[in-house]
Amino acid sequence: MTEPTLPLQDDFGRRVDYLRLSVTDRCDFRCVYCMAEDMQFLPRSQILSLEQLYDISSAFVRLGVKKIRLTGGEPLVRNNMLQLVEQLGQLDGLEQLHLTTNGSRLDKFAKPLKAAGLSGINISLDSLQPERFKQLTRTGDLHKVLAGIDAARDAGFKRIKLNAVVLKGRNDDEVVDLVEFARDREIDISFIEEMPLGQIDEHNRALAFCSSEEIRQQIQQRYPLTASDETTGGPSRYYRMTDSTSRIGFISPHSHNFCHLCNRVRLTVEGRLLLCLGNEHSADLKSVVDQFPGNQKRLEQAILDAMPLKPERHHFDLDDSPQIVRFMNMTGG
Repeated sequence: MTEPTLPLQDDFGRRVDYLRLSVTDRCDFRCVYCMAEDMQFLPRSQILSLEQLYDISSAFVRLGVKKIRLTGGEPLVRNNMLQLVEQLGQLDGLEQLHLTTNGSRLDKFAKPLKAAGLSGINISLDSLQPERFKQLTRTGDLHKVLAGIDAARDAGFKRIKLNAVVLKGRNDDEVVDLVEFARDREIDISFIEEMPLGQIDEHNRALAFCSSEEIRQQIQQRYPLTASDETTGGPSRYYRMTDSTSRIGFISPHSHNFCHLCNRVRLTVEGRLLLCLGNEHSADLKSVVDQFPGNQKRLEQAILDAMPLKPERHHFDLDDSPQIVRFMNMTGG
């Protein structure tokens, strides 16, 4: 085996310094754009242990990764998550440790997560209307999520960002309300175009598609937006308002392909290293940590060997059956 070289780089010259780490495929919500109502989850024997999640994360950091985002499913339904956060937070060279959550458990976990070393939180919030929120999440309690957002603010996180998936005819009339909610709390918000992952029958994705430009025009009529060159290491394009500290972001996998800037890879909880959100190119890291526990060199080499699998771009098509059959909860946030 050759000695690992820094930094991680794919065949198109893109540096990979951001790992999205799924810690579970389970979730206490059943959001209509994320998963089927009746989901089958992985048996425990097929998922990475917390120790394996740490070992793989440590290998990525040694190879130059600066940011890790914990995802799911819902990360906070996994037992002993605080232990993993504390261990990851102590990795030498890791600059940002973030979490994406539905917010349902933040009222309990926000302060302990901050104390354990978590540096940032993204919280999903698609509606401010309790009944509509219940319809979109199937099982979610809006009041619980709002309490979680307040708990995150009270815990002292410097940057909190809301994520809203906008569906035409479902919640596109709440765009400005969501912006005002973020402004009132001095937190950021990103609006996301729905991604066609997994086969759903709850709505027609082509008919429900709402582009980032449509959303931006809505906001612009109320709050003039100025494009910003700020980045948080992810795909959001940010805008500023002159009278607010809140940033407005747009994640546009359809209308504004961001693949040429992609610095990310994803690890599913079953140990698949996904090199692209919109492709099935992957490497099996679970087999490496199962067969060779504690062998850092072999693990690092497996990661390096996977880099050429990262494709130049994804191709999403809303009019056909989904090219990717795995649901978002299996992909990892």
